[in-house]
Amino acid sequence: MKDKCMNDNQSALVLHSGGQDSTTCLFWALKHFEEVRTLCLTYGQRHAREVEVAQKIAGRAGVPFQVLDATVISALADNSLTNPAMVMDQEKPVDSYPNTFVPGRNLFFLTFAAVIARSQGIRNIVTGVSQADYSGYPDCRDTFIRSANVTLNLAMDEQLIIHTPLMWLSKAETWALADELGVFDIVRNETLTCYNGIVADGCGHCPACKLRQAGLKEYLKKQ
Repeated sequence: MKDKCMNDNQSALVLHSGGQDSTTCLFWALKHFEEVRTLCLTYGQRHAREVEVAQKIAGRAGVPFQVLDATVISALADNSLTNPAMVMDQEKPVDSYPNTFVPGRNLFFLTFAAVIARSQGIRNIVTGVSQADYSGYPDCRDTFIRSANVTLNLAMDEQLIIHTPLMWLSKAETWALADELGVFDIVRNETLTCYNGIVADGCGHCPACKLRQAGLKEYLKKQ
């Protein structure tokens, strides 16, 4: 049964991991929608701390927080984000994807989010994927998101809209957006982007930290 308190067009469900991108998207959603909820998925990732971080940020933002167990994802394919015994790629290989790529992750995430959104009477789903500044993952591309949106609507006979506020933004521009939204300090000091589970500046050498720090450095140079 749909939640009667939700207005279909003015409510949004944000896929929120507690990282830089999803946290920026959370506050973007708060600016654009009257009612916002968050969904955090566990999929057997190296560290569970991001759930704690995501919940804390959702509490600060004053929005409902839900955790969904999606650990089945980790059993389907081997990768360094769910297999701590695997040495993580520090750079993207020339002719393949980095071993931090979790096949199907965003497709699973969006499917779970769509089912939950439909059950709660929510029409808008927000996710922080980006084609402009990413690690080579095919499920971060705009063409994938558009295709997934059509497929999910056909599967559930709904008119859900998947929003990707960061799709064409570089990491520097994502920092700028956080600043524009008034949450630069929250994103810089309280989010967890690091693949090794270290809050804020992170470990400094995993792929996620390198992208984050390069974007921050570029943004701060312009201030």
